[in-house]
Amino acid sequence: MFRIVEIEDVVRVSPDKFGEDLRKIAYDWLRSKYVGRVDPIIGLVIAIADVEVDPEGIIIPGDGATYHSTKAKIITFYPITNEVVEGEVVDVKRIGIFINIGPIDAFVHISQIADDKMVYDEVRGTLTGEETKITISKGDVVRGRIVNAALAPPASIRVGMTLRQPTLGKVSAK
Repeated sequence: MFRIVEIEDVVRVSPDKFGEDLRKIAYDWLRSKYVGRVDPIIGLVIAIADVEVDPEGIIIPGDGATYHSTKAKIITFYPITNEVVEGEVVDVKRIGIFINIGPIDAFVHISQIADDKMVYDEVRGTLTGEETKITISKGDVVRGRIVNAALAPPASIRVGMTLRQPTLGKVSAK
């Protein structure tokens, strides 16, 4: 789910930043370029961890800036199909529930919550099983399996989950 990925890039240092700390300039540039973006290969970039900058840059004729080779470690989030995760229920709707599984919210359709017909109570904001009497409400912790994940660059990840298997479902109440 969370990974550390190494990347290489080139950072442009404008003349007004000459004399400043190269690592900080590179960190800020990489952060603005990558953090919050979705890449279909590495997933959602959450943070820049470690930055190494070549102190010797190159100058391109006609541009007063210097360009420096940079290596960095970035922390990413990549949902993997069939992975079992736990998260907190953040919203309950008539069609299903939304679960926070780190930096994103996953969706569980009402048909995938339990082997029971779930009834929506709009006043309490809960889903309750007709036979099992299992109640799911905002703040509950649930365990589920990711059944599909779609990464849509530049900034969208959609995750679908199921709670309908042994050992999955509600773990604790709020």
